[in-house]
Amino acid sequence: MVSSKTPRDPNPDPWHGPLGDDAASPRGRIEPTLGAEPREEMVGWEVDDFRAGPKKRHRRRSPIAEPAQPSRPWAWLVAMLALAALGAGLFVLRQPLSDMLWPETRAQQLQADAARALAQGRLTSPDGRGARELYAAALARDPDRSEARAGLAKVGQAALARAGKAMNARRHKEAHSMLALARELSVPRAQVDALEKRLRAREAAEAGIDTLLAQAAAARLAGQLDGNEHAALPLYQRVLALQPARIEALEGREDTLADLLQLARTSLSRGELAEASARIRRVQSADPGHVDLPDALAQLARAGEQHRSRGDQALRRGHLDDALDEYLAALAAMPDDAAAERGLIQIANTYAQRSERYAADFRFDEAEAALRDARAISLQAPGIDQAQQRLTQARQTQQRYGQRESSGQRARRIDQLLTDASRAEANGDLLTPPGDSAYDKLRAAQALAPQDPRVRGAMARLLPAAQRCFENELRGNRLRRARECLDARAVLEGESAALRDARRRLAQRWIAVGDERLGAGEIGAAQAALTAARELDPQATGLGEFADRLRAASAAN
Repeated sequence: MVSSKTPRDPNPDPWHGPLGDDAASPRGRIEPTLGAEPREEMVGWEVDDFRAGPKKRHRRRSPIAEPAQPSRPWAWLVAMLALAALGAGLFVLRQPLSDMLWPETRAQQLQADAARALAQGRLTSPDGRGARELYAAALARDPDRSEARAGLAKVGQAALARAGKAMNARRHKEAHSMLALARELSVPRAQVDALEKRLRAREAAEAGIDTLLAQAAAARLAGQLDGNEHAALPLYQRVLALQPARIEALEGREDTLADLLQLARTSLSRGELAEASARIRRVQSADPGHVDLPDALAQLARAGEQHRSRGDQALRRGHLDDALDEYLAALAAMPDDAAAERGLIQIANTYAQRSERYAADFRFDEAEAALRDARAISLQAPGIDQAQQRLTQARQTQQRYGQRESSGQRARRIDQLLTDASRAEANGDLLTPPGDSAYDKLRAAQALAPQDPRVRGAMARLLPAAQRCFENELRGNRLRRARECLDARAVLEGESAALRDARRRLAQRWIAVGDERLGAGEIGAAQAALTAARELDPQATGLGEFADRLRAASAAN
C-alpha cells in the first residue's frame, strides 16, 4: 500500500526548507530547470556565514558549470611590487623601529660606537660621531647606564693625556683645546690645573714674556692703545693669558684701560658717540670690573637719552631729518635703545604715508622716492607694505582710465565722472558705497587729469566729509571702518598735526581693544590689534607695555 504522504528525505538539509507555494520538488526544494531563468530567492542562513548574520539577497547559481575566469597575471605583479615596497620600507625604517621597540638595544649600540671612536682617537667631533657625543647620547637614552658614564670619564682622561702630548710637541692650541675638553668632562681639577700651569709656563718661555712687556709699554707710550695685535692692550692680555698673576702686565693693562676711557670721554664731549661707545665697550669686555667703567657707562647713557629726547621733539614738530639724525646718534651711543628704534620706525612710516599721498596724486616718481627713503630708514616699518600696495593700485588705476582713451574721450570721461561725483555728493554717498561714492568717482577723474583744477576743487570739498566719517566711526568703535575714513582723509588733507592726532587716537583705541582680547585669551585677535596700532603710531602710549604682555602670553601658550 502506497502512502499518500511525501516520502521523507533520507538526507535532510537543515539549512533549506520549503519556500511556500514555489516549492516544486517532493522534498520542498527548488530544483533547477534547464532553460529557465534562475529566480531570485531569499536565502536564509548559510553554514559559512552563520556566525556573521544573514546574507544579502542573491541569485542562485545554475548547477551548470560557468566558464572559468581568465587568469590575471598583473595581479601577481601588483602583489609582488607591494611586497617589495613593504620590504624596502621596513629596511629604511629598521633603525627607528628598533629604537622604538628595543631602546635598550639602541643604547648598547651607541655605547659600542663610542668605545670604538675612543679606541680610534676620535674624542669629540662636530658631526656627533665622536666618543664624547656618542657616550652622551647613550646616557641620555638611559641615565642610569653606568657604563656610559664611565666611558665619558675615559674620554676626559684621554683628552688630558692628549693635551700633554700636544704640549710636548709644541702644539699649544691643540693642548688648550684638549684641556678644555677634559675640564668639561669633570676630570679632577687638580690634574687639569697642573697641566695647564705647565703649558702656560712653556708658552711663556717660548714667547719671551719680558720682550712682550717691553713691546706693550712702548706701544702705550706711542699712543697705540688698541686696534691691532701690536697695540698695548692686546699685548698685555697675551702676557696675562700666559701668566695671570704677572704684576707688570696687570698694572699695564689697568693704565691702558684708563687711557681708553679718557679718550672715550673726549669723544663724548665732541659728540662723537660712535667712537666713545666703541672704546667704552672695549674696556667693558677687557675688564668688566674696572673702577672707572661705571661712570663712563653712565655718561654714555645720558648722552644717548639726550639725543633720543631731542629726536622725539623733532618728530613731534614734523622735522623728520633732524629727528633721524638724533635717533641715529642715540643708537650710536646705546645700540640696544628700543625707544630710538621705535622712533626710526615712526619716521619710516611717515615717509611711507608721504609715498601714499604722492601715489594718490599719481606723482609716481615722488612716491617711489619717498618709499625708498622709508626702506632706508627702517625695514621694520609696517607702513611700507601698505604704501607699496597703494602705489601699485594707483598705477593700475591710471592705466585703466588714462591710457586707452584719446584726449577728447578723456575730457568727456572727466566731465561725466565729475557729474557722477556731484550726484553722489548730493545723495550723501561721499565715501560709500565702494566704486560709486563721490570719492571713488573723483579718484577716477584724478587718474585721468591729476592737475585739473576742477578735480582738485571737488576733492577738497570731500575733506570735511572724511573728517566726519572718521569721528563717527571712531565714536561707534568701528575701528576698521575708521581706518578707511582716515586713509581717505590723509589723501585729501595731507600730513598735518590734526591727522597725526587722529592716528594717535585710533592707535590708542586699538591698544584698548587688544588689551581686552588679551584678557579674554584671544592671542590672535590681540596680535592683530597690536599690528594695527603699530601701523598707525609706533610710539603710542602703552604700545610697548602691551607688546611685552602679548609676547609673554604667546610664549606661555
